[in-house]
Parts: sequence; C-alpha cells; structure tokens
Amino acid sequence: MRVEERLGLVRLAVAVWLLLLWGGCEGRFVVQKNSLKVTSPNSMKGAHECAIGNFGVPQYGGTLVGTVVYPSANQHACKEFREFDLSFKTKPGGLPVFVLADRGDCYFTLKAWNAQNGGAAAILVADDREEPLITMDVPEEQKADADYLEKITIPSALIRKNLGDSIKKALSGGNMVNLNLDWTEALPHPDERVEYEFWTNSNDECGPKCDGQIDFVKNFKGAAQILEQKGYTQFTPHYITWFCPEAFLLSKQCKSQCINHGRYCAPDPEQDFSRGYDGKDVVVQNLRQACFFKVANESGKPWLWWDYVADFSIRCPMKEKKYTKECAEQVIKSLGVDLKKIDECIGNPDADENNPVLKAEQEAQIGKGARGDVTILPTLVINNGQYRGKLDRIAVLKAICSGFQETTEPAICLSQEIETNECLENYGGCWQDETANISACRDTFRGRVCECPTVQNVKFVGDGYTHCEASGALRCEINNGGCWKESRNGKTYSACIDDHTKGCKCPHGFRGDGVNSCDDVDECKEKLACQCPECKCKNVWGSYECSCSGGLLYMQEHDMCINKNTRTEYSWGFIWTIILGLAAAGVAGYAVYKYRIRRYMDSEIRAIMAQYMPLDNQGEIPSHTHASRGSV
Repeated sequence: MRVEERLGLVRLAVAVWLLLLWGGCEGRFVVQKNSLKVTSPNSMKGAHECAIGNFGVPQYGGTLVGTVVYPSANQHACKEFREFDLSFKTKPGGLPVFVLADRGDCYFTLKAWNAQNGGAAAILVADDREEPLITMDVPEEQKADADYLEKITIPSALIRKNLGDSIKKALSGGNMVNLNLDWTEALPHPDERVEYEFWTNSNDECGPKCDGQIDFVKNFKGAAQILEQKGYTQFTPHYITWFCPEAFLLSKQCKSQCINHGRYCAPDPEQDFSRGYDGKDVVVQNLRQACFFKVANESGKPWLWWDYVADFSIRCPMKEKKYTKECAEQVIKSLGVDLKKIDECIGNPDADENNPVLKAEQEAQIGKGARGDVTILPTLVINNGQYRGKLDRIAVLKAICSGFQETTEPAICLSQEIETNECLENYGGCWQDETANISACRDTFRGRVCECPTVQNVKFVGDGYTHCEASGALRCEINNGGCWKESRNGKTYSACIDDHTKGCKCPHGFRGDGVNSCDDVDECKEKLACQCPECKCKNVWGSYECSCSGGLLYMQEHDMCINKNTRTEYSWGFIWTIILGLAAAGVAGYAVYKYRIRRYMDSEIRAIMAQYMPLDNQGEIPSHTHASRGSV
C-alpha cells in the first residue's frame, strides 16, 4: 500500500474511532457544486458557485429559473413563514421564488422545510462568514426530529457571504434579482454508460438513515436491474470499514466491533456494547454482501445483489434476532448463487490476516481525483462525483440519467416521471414535416436536440432546424422524398427517383423545380412532337396523343404517318425474302457438305488400295537384283 493511502486510512480510522468513543465527528468529503447565474440586474450579471445541499432533490441535468426574495421577517427561516403572514407561492405568469435565508440559529434542513412549506421553489442560504463553501448536511438524528427530512423536495444551495450581501443590497435598492440554478454539469457525463457506486451498510438499527437506505434499495431495485441488464450502467456496492488503532487492539470496543484482529471494524448497531449485535456482526454481514456481489458479478449477474440485499432486510432483520449467517445463507440459496464461493471469499474473520475484499474496500474509501473520502453513510458516487440530495428513487434516477452523454440516454430516462418532453410543444423549434408526421426534434434528458432523423431505414440530411431532406435508396417511400407528386384520371406522376441519393426531378412531360410543382408540357403547342403533315396532335396531362388523317398509321419513333396496306405488303415481302434466303443458304450448305464428304471418302479409298497394289499414277519401283555383265 502506498504511503499516502496508509496515511489516508489512518486519518479515517482516527476520525471514526473518535466517533465510536465520543459519538461525533464531521466527515471530510468533497463539496459538490453547481452553477448559479445572476441574470439581472445588469450590475450583478455573472456566474457563481454554490454548494449543493445533501437533502432535498437537486435537479440534476436541468436548470431552474427564479426570482430571489429576502423575507422581511424570519430571515433565518427557522420558523414557519405563515406565522409572519408570508407566502412565496408562484403567482400566475410569475417566476418561481427562491427564498434567501441567513445561516445560523437552526439546522439547514429546517430552513429548507420552512421555505418549502411557504411555497418557495428553492432556498439559498447565505453564509455568515467568509470561508470556502461547505456542504449543508442533515442533522444527527438524536439531536433533531427527523420526521420532515424525507419530505424535503425543493433544491437547496449555500452561497458565499459576499454574494448574499450583494443580493440583499440589490433587493433593498428596489431591483429584481433573477437567478438561474444550473445542475447540467453537476455530474460528469462523458459517454453512453454510467458508472456508479452505492456506499451502504447491512445494519438496520441505526434509525431513519438505515430505514431510508433499505427503502431506497427496495424502491430502486427494479430500475437498477433494468439499467444493469441492458448494459447502460456499471454498478458497484461498497461498505465502509475502519481499522482499530494499535493502542486500542485489546480494548472491549475493538474486540466487539472488529474482525481479523482489528483490521476491519464497524460501529455497534445499538451504540451499546452490552446488548444486541456487535459491530463485528455488521462487518461480517457487510463482507457477505460484498462477496455475494463479487460471485454474482463473476457469473454475469451482478444485478442479483439488489435482490439479495432487499430479501435479507425483509427476512433477516435485527429486531427479530434473525441477523445471522444461517438466515443469510437461506437467502443466498434461494437466489441460486454459489454459497461455497461466497464462503471462500469471506474467509476466516478470526484469522490474523488481511481479507482481500475488505482491504480493497478500505483503499476505495480514500478519495482519488475529484472525489473526496467516503466517510458518511449512505453515499452515492456517480461517474466519480458524489451525489448530493435525497436518497429517493426518482431523485437518484435523475442523477444517474444526467450522467449519460446527451442522446445516449436509455428510454427509462425519458419517461414522464423523470423529464419533460420538449418536443411535444412546437416540435421543440426543430424542422418538421407535418404531412409525414416527421420531426428533427429528439428528446433528451437535458432538453432536446435538432437532428435530422432516420425513418424506416431512410436517412434525412440537413441542419435539423430549418431543413431535412430524405436521401439514399427507398427515400421515395417517405413522403415521396419531399418531392412533387400528383394524380389525375388514374395516372400518377412523381418527381422523386429512388436511384438518386437526393434531389427532385420532374418526370418526362413535365417542367418545374420538382419540389413544389411540375407543370405539364404542351408538346403540341411547343411543336415538340407529332409534327408530320398528316399528323393531328392532342395534348394530354403528362403526355400527348397523335393520330393520322386519311387512315394512315402513326409511327412515334419516326414521327411519321404510313399507309397500313403498304406496311402489310412490305411486311409479307420482307418475311418471304427471309424464308427464301434461309432456304438458299440451306441448299448451299448441303451441297458443300456433300462435296466435302465425297472428297474425304475418295482419299480414304486410295490410301487403302495403295497398300496392296501400285496405282496408275505411281511410277515402277526399280529392281535392286541385276545379273552382272560377264557373269557365269
């Protein structure tokens, strides 16, 4: 392990050990910010940073425009505004109201709750000191009534003191201060897949936060599994553990809350070391859940983790004394995951050795890059950016959807409960063909884009705003390729030609631009056809009719009139000529054939006879045996 990582773990261990011993500490994590743009008055125009509150529902991927109101009373927003006869409900035709409240005197969450009940669309809390922005978090449950925490739905943001003072000054001078809260870049959205982590705990006895985690898993399970199964997301669960400082290894707290000789620890569920389950029981169950995910992921079914955690919370609760290994194994068997591999992954919790899974979890807790240390539960990390807001199915799904590159979002991100379809009103200002019911408007989670569509394998090309034109083969199948087309008296003519990649051309017999109109050409009037002396021309739509006087026959290819009888005689004479010619050719061919056969037979006979007797045309063969003169 690198030195800086070891130091980071020491920092986490010391902080959490103080929490275990004294019950309180503030975890360090990166402040997640969004953009705040002042649009009026002109003297204040500009962009500022603000810190997203860790409660309510930030509008990830979207924007919210409103006007700021600094109340004349209850300026810390620690009491209900109706007590002061103040209301911030949006009036018809008016902008949503952002309440500006001063920091101090009560919890951030109570300020947001009172502003929400007063009708505000959002709350801005102005810091009361010059300091870097901090994250407004929920209070500790034992110090506050938490009933309202899950009911906060408006977004909240902490702004710096100097910006708050400037807004107050502008408002006191009679100026209207309009703002644009922008969450479009609050989370990274680099590509078509979102990677997210859920830092959770198997403990179900830690009050409203634990209840909220369990409810979230049950409610979000369906959406999470759809996204994972179709490859839109890559999900990883994580569990926070800490190691026991060496000085406390033999203490009762360390022995009851840690496994593997103090290497991995978790707080006591009831904060009472003398009763109920111990922190080490929680660590073991956390490890079992982490190993379940590891084995399920290796088998290609990581989404089963959601089923296991949801079923375990229902079947094995601490309150019913079923938070046991035996109950967990029954749930695992019901889901068909290899129990033996999970046991091998868990190993021996009593051994004085590292557990690879929990060691990796501790290393993952340390912040890397833009992400800070994970020190609080629950924590959701989306594309390496920490989610801030209510742990609610719709709120988290919106945040995940904001992590997709625009136009790559899955269908679930474009449902009515998640976003508003901007293409439904005036086609989003994009090109449209109302006749064919086609538009270049493409709905996205962040808004809309104007992009020429592909319809029935026909691609449209153009700028998407004012012009889109069908191109390629089959383009005439879609609204006739945007070209002129007309039918009359059972005849249809079109200026669209499928073998042309784009463009329109009036058919033969018409003249025009091919898009808006094609006018009939009067071939008779313009003397383009049927011009012989005996010809009679009549123009018809898209063509012409030509006849001949005196019983003559019109030949269109020659634009001439001929006598029908002459044509018949000529035709029969031509046919007889062909017949006689073929007959003569046959006779000549037969004669040549007979001549060649006869010559061939003659040459064969002569060759045979030459083998047995001299022929008349051969000379005598001289004798080689003569008597010598004077011989006896």
